[in-house]
Amino acid sequence: MTDVRAQRWAEVLAHLVDALPGGSPGVVVDGPDAQTAEFADRFAAAVRSSGRRCVRLEDPQPGGAETVALAQGGRWRANPPGDRWDVVIWLRTAAPPGDPGDGADVVVDLRDPRWPVIRYVDPRLTARGRWYVSESRAFFGPRAATWDTTFGDDVPAYAAAVAEAALPPGGVVADVGCGTGRALPVLRSAVGEKGFVVGIDFTPQMLGVARERGRADDARLVLADARRLPFGTGALDAVFAAGLLMHLPDPGAGLRELARVTRPGGRLVLFHPSGRAALAARHGRTVRPDEALSEGPLRALTVRTGWQVDAYDDAPHRFLAVATRA
Repeated sequence: MTDVRAQRWAEVLAHLVDALPGGSPGVVVDGPDAQTAEFADRFAAAVRSSGRRCVRLEDPQPGGAETVALAQGGRWRANPPGDRWDVVIWLRTAAPPGDPGDGADVVVDLRDPRWPVIRYVDPRLTARGRWYVSESRAFFGPRAATWDTTFGDDVPAYAAAVAEAALPPGGVVADVGCGTGRALPVLRSAVGEKGFVVGIDFTPQMLGVARERGRADDARLVLADARRLPFGTGALDAVFAAGLLMHLPDPGAGLRELARVTRPGGRLVLFHPSGRAALAARHGRTVRPDEALSEGPLRALTVRTGWQVDAYDDAPHRFLAVATRA
């Protein structure tokens, strides 16, 4: 294992150890049999290295007080030793229909066993976003070079969404979570020569690809976290966010930050070039009505965070919600 990959494993395990409840929690690692034993071994070693006691439930030694009890596999997950497991960790090596990760407290992407990435942690286990920056960069960084080819030419879909949103000519617009900058030329055309466009992303590799493809000619590129934007209150006329909210650990906090930097009457464009049902199907699950981007929850959430939804379209070919800053 290279030093970089060893560091990636160490970072993931440190986040998970930090997320463990105090006392004597019961933890189960579930996933494909070929992966769970190795992951559980690594995790147990990391727990012990942190100074906490940890026993595997198949071990002959007793657990005792202040001891992490660690099990592995679907059989253990279905039959907890008490009322329930305190922490369920799901290892995602594929996304089959009915992915058991939907009911887990922690989801670790292990499709590349040399490069684990935490994709979800239940907020009750750790401070929101404590793991967010390192894990999101670890997920998006290696994908930056092939991002545009992976998702094909969807610039016409971006252009149609921006046209429908009616962004103000001459306005100041930020593409928050701009990735490789596919929307930046479209946004530049919408605001015109007198307008100003900023592309925000916190993955350096994504911004690097945007520069390589000349998209810095259309916008100022800034490395920053969407949860703490480098703008003053009311500085923007509009925010464009493609696929952003689904990756934030707290969508409500994200919307409040977008509202903070947008003037009253300014526009918010939430977009994805695939409909939510099609996107969920690619990940082996179905859309739930309680998700933040479902129409009812999104309308309620935007009202609470300073927005008013004007248009909502979750078609098979795209997702588009347009809101106005209250």
